Amino acid sequence: MKNGSRDLLVLSKSEFIGPDDFANEVAQLNLLLHRAENFRNYCIANELIDLNRSKIIRSQHLMQQAIKDRLHKPFVFICNKN
Repeated sequence: MKNGSRDLLVLSKSEFIGPDDFANEVAQLNLLLHRAENFRNYCIANELIDLNRSKIIRSQHLMQQAIKDRLHKPFVFICNKN
């Protein structure tokens, strides 16, 4: 099994799972999480609140640009939409 850049805790009810099956399960979890944790989905789930310009940015393109360019500006916040 390859070492990834994340820590996973995998709990299984089955006591008789083999090492190959376990490695396959972890690989599938990594693939699922990789698809869910991309930058596009991050921009869909969050919005950018810019208090300097009194604006809320929800557009994916504008949000990606703002995060890359202006992340270090004061009073610019990333807020989850939930």
